Amino acid sequence: MDLTDRQRKFLFAALVVLLVAAGVILTVGTGRGKHKSSAGREGATSSPSPSAPSTPAPGLTGPPPSGGSYDIYSLLPFTQKDFSAAADVARRFTIAYGTYRYDEQPGAFIGRMQGMVTADLSAQLQRDSSAPGVLEQRKQDKEVSTSDAHLDSLRDMEKDQFIFLVTGTQHINKGGSPSDSSQQYAVTVTRSGGGWVVFAFQPANVGDK
Repeated sequence: MDLTDRQRKFLFAALVVLLVAAGVILTVGTGRGKHKSSAGREGATSSPSPSAPSTPAPGLTGPPPSGGSYDIYSLLPFTQKDFSAAADVARRFTIAYGTYRYDEQPGAFIGRMQGMVTADLSAQLQRDSSAPGVLEQRKQDKEVSTSDAHLDSLRDMEKDQFIFLVTGTQHINKGGSPSDSSQQYAVTVTRSGGGWVVFAFQPANVGDK
């Protein structure tokens, strides 16, 4: 089931509480080590003061891992592998979207996105890229575009869906005249079978006031 806004906020709040609790445990443990070492140097004349038994924070009953690090992904509704795979699809899709040639077959553009988009989005992109005005203008300008992309941030997340902000940069050549053009997109990636596909995308500033 997808997480609601309230559930996502609760999840983040729980993460903060758990991490703070872990930090307290590590701090207390370090302090006890220093006290024990100091007592040993003072010798038998020092009388250790009684200390109350410590009670570990709920969910943190075992000793902290070596180095005090915790696996944050164990607290999230997805794995690190899931997140990395979804982010890679968002980046590769943005690169494919910004890559085309005026003299290639219309199907080649969609072919580069094979396996990275839903059937509905593929059909939409096919219609947009095959519009007569678009094709004719690119042929007239002898337009060739290559692209690269990088991920900027994560806008939103659910168990089976991420929205990434990705900046794509097109390197465009029109009849021997080169230029660059950058655009940030909001790319929605959703789980499909055993992998991830792009469900929707749009300029990141759409809807901003």
